[in-house]
Amino acid sequence: MKLSKERSANTNKMVLKKTIPFSTFFLFLALVFLTPACTGIKKTGETPPPASIEIRDLSARLKAIPGISRVVQKERNSIFEKNMELWFEQAIDHKNPESPVFQQRVLLGHIAYDAPVIVEIQGYNINQNTAGELATLLDANEIRIEHRFFDPSKPDTIPWEHLTVWQAATDQHLVIKKIKKYVYPNAKFVSTGISKGGQCTMIHRSLYPDDVVASVPYVAPLNFSREDPRIYEFLRTVGTAAQRQQILDFQKLCFQRKAGLIKSLAQLQKEKTYEWDLDLATIIDYYILEYSFAFWQWGAVPFEKIPGSEISDKDLLSHLLKVSGLHFFEAAGVEALRPFFWAALTEIGMYGYETTDFAEYLDRKDPYLFDFTAPANTQPSYDPTAMKKVNDFIQNEAKQMLFIYGGLDTWGATGVVLSEAAKGRDNHVLTLADGHHETRIASFGEVEREWVYALLREWLGLVE
Repeated sequence: MKLSKERSANTNKMVLKKTIPFSTFFLFLALVFLTPACTGIKKTGETPPPASIEIRDLSARLKAIPGISRVVQKERNSIFEKNMELWFEQAIDHKNPESPVFQQRVLLGHIAYDAPVIVEIQGYNINQNTAGELATLLDANEIRIEHRFFDPSKPDTIPWEHLTVWQAATDQHLVIKKIKKYVYPNAKFVSTGISKGGQCTMIHRSLYPDDVVASVPYVAPLNFSREDPRIYEFLRTVGTAAQRQQILDFQKLCFQRKAGLIKSLAQLQKEKTYEWDLDLATIIDYYILEYSFAFWQWGAVPFEKIPGSEISDKDLLSHLLKVSGLHFFEAAGVEALRPFFWAALTEIGMYGYETTDFAEYLDRKDPYLFDFTAPANTQPSYDPTAMKKVNDFIQNEAKQMLFIYGGLDTWGATGVVLSEAAKGRDNHVLTLADGHHETRIASFGEVEREWVYALLREWLGLVE
């Protein structure tokens, strides 16, 4: 489904020729040459008219934006007429007028100046530049804003105290404000984001509600504590009892074969030069404990593919790492995700692991949490205030927000639950019962897709 736009054609104009009296011609010349514009005289306070009423060239519009340090035209892709890479100078600390700056990357996909603008707020770095679902659905322009302090949108040394949800939302606000003013002054803007990007979409909307007319966060958690206990309740009740038991049996099998898994992981480390910040025995524990969370989050492996005891240690490890995600705990992966972990440990929260079912296999007495991911020489302190304020905004002020979730996605355990008052302000939660973390509008049936499409058109004022 695409929104078709009718654009008016140029109108042919008839030119009328008329004989001008000779005396009138001399009067005309006198008026022309005596006007201030022609004599070089300019009245005080007047600004000469621009060479063009509208700057039609996209690059020229972008280069006119204050604070843009670089504009690069990229190869055209997907639905866009032009693809641009922009670099904005952003203050490291928006509360300090004398703050040093860093360069923030923004991708712009342009279709037309009068088309809607989708702002896709990233929770991490930008990992693709093709049109997102909403831009494709609405035949819209798209802005993708890379999150502060993710590579390459970061200073040489990261001042972690300035990686806060408010600072990041202010980055996004300034980008939107400038592009709206200089490029799309007459367009309506809609914000969106996926997973942590969905979190950032909610946060930005709560702090700068007038930047956009509507928001569509996908699969976005709204945690209220550093290790939100709703995650544990979800894992105790999701699916069927038989499915949960099958996952638990696999985890226990891994603990029973832990010695073989450590040996296989050491061999993998030697072959691939992987590194871990913790000893291999502890890291294996983390991979095993993560398995149930990741299994339900992604739904990428059918239950019949969960291995039994006949599998080799090498293949057992391969399956474990495939589901739990090798790079989630590997040193280079942790480093790339360090800004996420910092945010989780200070403001946005995440989860830990329940270990009661595995007590007989665990020598470690400390809980298995994510403190080891904190940047060196830092002591992050968690404050739930920011996310509670986001929830307060959603329940009491927000308008025209659509939250999309997968019913089997672990992150859905801490998803938005709307009050009746919030629903009354045209806010909606749409959940795909058997969906996981990759749930999108296209994942739903035709009736739900048409409803979403109609809702978005209504919000954008595109209803005929």
